[in-house]
Amino acid sequence: MVDIYDPIAVIYKAVGDEKPFFDLVDEFYSGVENDLILRPLYPEDLTDAKQHLALFMIQRTGGRTTYSDERGHPRMRQRHMPFPIGMNERNAWIKNMTAALDKVPEMAPHKKDLTEFFETFATFLINKPH
Repeated sequence: MVDIYDPIAVIYKAVGDEKPFFDLVDEFYSGVENDLILRPLYPEDLTDAKQHLALFMIQRTGGRTTYSDERGHPRMRQRHMPFPIGMNERNAWIKNMTAALDKVPEMAPHKKDLTEFFETFATFLINKPH
C-alpha cells in the first residue's frame, strides 16, 4: 500500500483556526468586487458565495465538514457549469486569490501549496473555449 501525502489536507491543522480562512475569502472577494472579468459572474450579494468558499476551503484543508454537510458533495465542476469560465476568468480568479493569500499572514507558510492547488483547481473549472 502506498500512502499519498496531500499537503492541502493538513493546512487547517497547521493554521489552527477558521478565522484566517474567512479572512482569505474576504480579501479575495474584495478583489472580485472591482474585477471587471469576475464581478459579472457573481450575484449582487456576495454573502452566500463568501460563506460557501470559506466552508469549502476549511473542509478541503482538513477542517470541519460543514460544506458537505450542508450542500452535499462539492461537485465543483458541476456547480460552476452555469458560469462561463475560460482562461481569462481562470487567470483573474488566480490573480485575486494570490493577492488575497499575500494579505493573510497565517497562509504564508502554505502559499506554495495553496497556489499550486488553486491553479490546478481553477484550470479544472474551465468550461468554455478560448
